[in-house]
Amino acid sequence: MATIEPHRTNPFLPSGRPFTIDDLLELPDDGNRYELFNGSLLVSPSPTILHQLAISNVMFILQAAAPPDLVTLTAINLRVSDKDDYIPDVVIVPRSSVRIRQLMFTPQDMLLAVEIGSPSTRLRDEDLKAKVYAKAGIPTYWRIELDEGPVLYVHELNGDTYGPPTAYKAGTVAELAKPFPVSFDPAQLLE
Repeated sequence: MATIEPHRTNPFLPSGRPFTIDDLLELPDDGNRYELFNGSLLVSPSPTILHQLAISNVMFILQAAAPPDLVTLTAINLRVSDKDDYIPDVVIVPRSSVRIRQLMFTPQDMLLAVEIGSPSTRLRDEDLKAKVYAKAGIPTYWRIELDEGPVLYVHELNGDTYGPPTAYKAGTVAELAKPFPVSFDPAQLLE
């Protein structure tokens, strides 16, 4: 993961000012993930094979349990402000919002955001995104740490912050009620 701070000496950067959504849309489609945090560009490499497997499995589990008016998507743009844009690994949104959004979702569309941890994004997912998603009002945030067995950390909104996460380790069944009833063993995410 790299963070690029705006400054005047690099012609790739927007003239020393913070990056905006418009700047983000001008970046190349080169396989990297570009996100914005308060005008700073966050760059991550493409997900590893195990990361992609976990994304596919969590999508399958969620979509199988989802009511028909909800849809599971991956790698969408989540516009929080003109200087904040994130790409959650998996989200649950109302099917109706899919029809009206052209390019980016808003936090109001999100019922669940899921991040699959990796060594390069762990601190960002554990701290930064948990705070941003809570402040934006996303009701439920799941963080999945693959190198821990895997472990599912479930964060639920309490006011404008998430309470301490509930951890579900591989070998135990997570019985979850939000955003809809779903149960699974986190070990299934790497099968």
